Amino acid sequence: MKRNLLLVNRSICVWLTIVVAVAFATQAGAQEFSIDLGEDGSLTARSIQLLLLITVLSIAPGIAIVATSFPFLVTVLAILRQGIGLQQSPPNMLLVSLALFLTYFVMEPTFTAAWQSGIAPFLAESIDLETAIPRALQPFREFMAARLDADTFFALSALRPDGDTFNLNPDAPLSVLVPSFLLSEIASAFVIGFLIFLPFLIIDLVVAAVLMSMGMMMVPPVIVSLPFKLAFFVVADGWTLIATSLVRGYF
Repeated sequence: MKRNLLLVNRSICVWLTIVVAVAFATQAGAQEFSIDLGEDGSLTARSIQLLLLITVLSIAPGIAIVATSFPFLVTVLAILRQGIGLQQSPPNMLLVSLALFLTYFVMEPTFTAAWQSGIAPFLAESIDLETAIPRALQPFREFMAARLDADTFFALSALRPDGDTFNLNPDAPLSVLVPSFLLSEIASAFVIGFLIFLPFLIIDLVVAAVLMSMGMMMVPPVIVSLPFKLAFFVVADGWTLIATSLVRGYF
């Protein structure tokens, strides 16, 4: 379990570093990025931007987990692998990479809106940091507010002393909005995972019944049913069907 978590965190760090670097390079164009300490050796705005960029890269895995579609996608893909009966194939690195690229596909409008409204004006020094942060967070707030379950939100709000004043909208406190979003995504992933599991469960039951009728009680049904489940998944073009269905749920 610890090894799997390390692989997940490492994959998130690598891919988000690449995405942020590419986005920053695209916006910067051919301009040279340099650090100027000034005549008196003080840090300038450009060096502060570099420090902020490094900070964003360091917390990027946390942002990918709590404010995007990544938790839903990676949970469904993990349940799919368990439903087929494969323990290590596809490997964790491949599943996490697929979930990350699907997350980028889903979240690209949100990323673009956050860049244009908050990050780009701050890098251009047209707004200060206090104004840039709320503007950059607003697209993520709207995304989370549109996806979370109302009952979960109000259940968590009731735990706060002032929770009665909270409304289900993008302006709700992040301390309530983020956990409500995560719980809602996990619940939705389990519902989708149950529907994905059913066809494979039926195949397992049919194979087990056939083996019992033939008196082959010592043969593990999982081993016999695995080729049939793989053939069923390939014939149905399962990966494309699952990926398109998951992405379509966000649009």
